[in-house]
Amino acid sequence: MISLNRSSFLSNSGVNGSGINAQRQTRRPLAYVRIVASRSNQDQKGRATSERSSGVLVESTLKEMKDHTPSTPVGVDPDCAVGGGVKDVYGEDRATEDQLVTPWTVSVASGYSLLRDPHHNKGLAFSEKERDAHYLRGLLPPTVVSHDLQVKKMMHNIRQYQVPLQKYMAMMDLQEMNERLFYKLLMENVEELLPVVYTPTVGEACQKYGSIFRRPQGLFISLKEKGRILEVLKNWPERNIQVIVVTDGERILGLGDLGCQGMGIPVGKLSLYTALGGVRPSACLPVTIDVGTNNEKLLNDEFYIGLRQRRATGQEYAELLHEFMTAVKQNYGEKVLIQFEDFANHNAFDLLEKYGTTHLVFNDDIQGTASVVLAGLVAAQKLVGGTLADHRFLFLGAGEAGTGIAELIALEMSKQTGVPLEETRKNIWLVDSKGLIVSSRKESLQHFKKPWAHEHEPVKELVDAIKSIKPTVLIGTSGVGKTFTKEVVETVAALNKKPIILALSNPTSQSECTAEEAYTWSQGRAIFASGSPFAPVEYGGKVYVPGQANNAYIFPGLGLGLIMSGAIRVHDDMLLAASEALAAQVTQEIYDKGLIFPPFANIRKISAHIAANVAAKAYELGLATRLPQPDDLVKYAESCMYSPAYRHYR
Repeated sequence: MISLNRSSFLSNSGVNGSGINAQRQTRRPLAYVRIVASRSNQDQKGRATSERSSGVLVESTLKEMKDHTPSTPVGVDPDCAVGGGVKDVYGEDRATEDQLVTPWTVSVASGYSLLRDPHHNKGLAFSEKERDAHYLRGLLPPTVVSHDLQVKKMMHNIRQYQVPLQKYMAMMDLQEMNERLFYKLLMENVEELLPVVYTPTVGEACQKYGSIFRRPQGLFISLKEKGRILEVLKNWPERNIQVIVVTDGERILGLGDLGCQGMGIPVGKLSLYTALGGVRPSACLPVTIDVGTNNEKLLNDEFYIGLRQRRATGQEYAELLHEFMTAVKQNYGEKVLIQFEDFANHNAFDLLEKYGTTHLVFNDDIQGTASVVLAGLVAAQKLVGGTLADHRFLFLGAGEAGTGIAELIALEMSKQTGVPLEETRKNIWLVDSKGLIVSSRKESLQHFKKPWAHEHEPVKELVDAIKSIKPTVLIGTSGVGKTFTKEVVETVAALNKKPIILALSNPTSQSECTAEEAYTWSQGRAIFASGSPFAPVEYGGKVYVPGQANNAYIFPGLGLGLIMSGAIRVHDDMLLAASEALAAQVTQEIYDKGLIFPPFANIRKISAHIAANVAAKAYELGLATRLPQPDDLVKYAESCMYSPAYRHYR
């Protein structure tokens, strides 16, 4: 990267202000630039040497270009470009497609380029003094506006869009133009904008990612980069990475294999790490591992941006992932959090098991979903009475989410009662595509389903399983919409005064039932929560506000807790600690509305408490490396959080 710094140019070229004016009048071409090394691991001495020699390098390069430029035709001003204007210093206008040119990237710390740097751009919020100091006069309209007024204006503009995907694209454009305004907007309007930057809209964005793709927002690592992944990681401009969200795009939400276009998920997740958990944007890295796709529609789509081949599997896949995990640890250290996102079942469990003992890893689909659902169930006990051990749980769906939730519920029950884990699992039943998981099916089951194969006669249909098991809690993680039919809801409602019904599949189109269906078919008695947001429902003269069991309650606070404690591994007890902290944030006022989750308007406060609980558990387990432990972990968490307030520039 070539960086032109106005002050260093003046000092190095030995001209004063009047000299600059003289240069502008004679339109002398710039012949000296300062090159900044793009690798942060160079020492200061090496950098200085590079900078001292770079001026000579570029100067000689420009001279060489000039020497090889064809002679100027008769009657053409040699100082003019082909289309008029200043002299073509780099030779690009005179080059043909067969000639090589150098793609110089010139960036400055002020002026026009400052307005195009999303990390530092403030738009119309630049003060009069800043406009003078940073050569912005004339590049902006004369009005100076406040940060708050910018937020008001952007919300007004976004609300004009009727199509959710248009709102998503407007938010992504803002993030690429003015980072701090983006996060302030999202933080102050989180309940309205969360469905825009994340589920359900992000699902449609991933489906159409090839068409709406404008500029890279993360790292794309494909099979083409095998053997060079460490080198690719070093191409990312930020060095102090604390959180990586990585997907291979094989199971995006409930939409299936979207291949390379799954990048929308890591980008969205990391936006929430910053907005909801306070992790610095520069410390976040979205990654998509592209090993191909089995989606025929994408393979035949001319706008598809990924590898046009069927998915790599077996040893080839394992070697690429292992190289990635090794390179991440080598480049960013032991304490970088790697969050696996939307991997298919056959890879997700294996990756978590393989790297859980060597890296700081976390699978949001298995562990994050489990933690947030457990928090909702713990909170729900105040509405239905009793403890978790008093309930019988029935799941529709036995993949990552279903088995992950089931295991964490069993762990919490074991912790509360002192009963062995093998016994508490017997209160939990799962139904997959072949029916109730029972011991007679054990030999044909995938390994992660086997702990849930209990003694029972085979049952094919969900409604028959409900009649037989008599669950008090019905949880949907199937990824298949409309599977909680009227008969299913009415059956579970007939068995319970206050049935707990959680339709968790995303996006909205894949939800097992809607909020309106759950409340109507249960005659207003259901305690309902979903994975995607639903509007309030009026039934029997009463308004019901459905809760959302959104992973965004958990993973930002969990990540912050791991970072601020310097944890080196994720332990199950940390997930339980996160669940307990979230459940503790549900007040009586919230219970009175029939909700089992707190409002997202308070999410930063909630995340601070979750982070404190997770950090405390890390210190207790001896997995924390940032010593000594702070006295007040909640206050410490709040002090660590990123603020989107504008900085004042000299």
